[in-house]
Amino acid sequence: MNNDELGKTLVLIPARMASTRLPGKPLADICGLPMIVQVAKRAREANVGRIIVAVDDQRVFDAVKAAGFEVVMTRVDHQSGSDRIHEALTKADPDGLVETVINVQGDLPTIEPETIRAALRPLDDPAVDIATLTVEITDEEEKTNPNVVKVVGSPLSDTRLRALYFTRATAPHGKGPLYHHIGLYAYRRAALERFVQLPPSSLERRESLEQLRALEAEMRIDVEIVNSIPLGVDTPADLEKARQTLTSTPA
Repeated sequence: MNNDELGKTLVLIPARMASTRLPGKPLADICGLPMIVQVAKRAREANVGRIIVAVDDQRVFDAVKAAGFEVVMTRVDHQSGSDRIHEALTKADPDGLVETVINVQGDLPTIEPETIRAALRPLDDPAVDIATLTVEITDEEEKTNPNVVKVVGSPLSDTRLRALYFTRATAPHGKGPLYHHIGLYAYRRAALERFVQLPPSSLERRESLEQLRALEAEMRIDVEIVNSIPLGVDTPADLEKARQTLTSTPA
């Protein structure tokens, strides 16, 4: 990626202090650094553009700033991560120079930089509004687990689908692979701006899946197939696993 492209791409990392299962999650220590700083480091290693952390708590703001990363304060009452990153985008880039926004969740401290880069690939097609990621399900229990969101898509190649639907149900029916959705998104700026202006849709409410709002509005989402699911830290057990992973990873 050349310098011109880097300047037009913004990686936004939303971080919320409110967490019922892991209080103070963004500041949880992982190998001597707050978790949110570890996520920012993975984003920097991806080398896809400017990185900004969007926070709603002064303590997180101070920790991110002390680590040398850009940070913006956002409202505490946002209903979704997309609303938070949109506010951060308008504050960080008021002149509208950024063309592409990557939303990396703030609880993915062990995400591989290549996984972040993969989210950009579907946007090579100018018809695509939003890009996201998936991995083929190999665990039989995941196929029927409603906490595992599945992508139903039409194959475009061996590594890409055009999303037709997202669901917590076991779908599609019949023989063939099922795909576990990874909630990391790359938006064209215009698509993000349109998306946050749309009211929640009926299927979005029914499935509790925000991305269905875009599909119901006839926005195109393409999905890159990757090899592994990033570890999302939601519990003390997840946190310990992340610590072990980064302890054993060469610097």
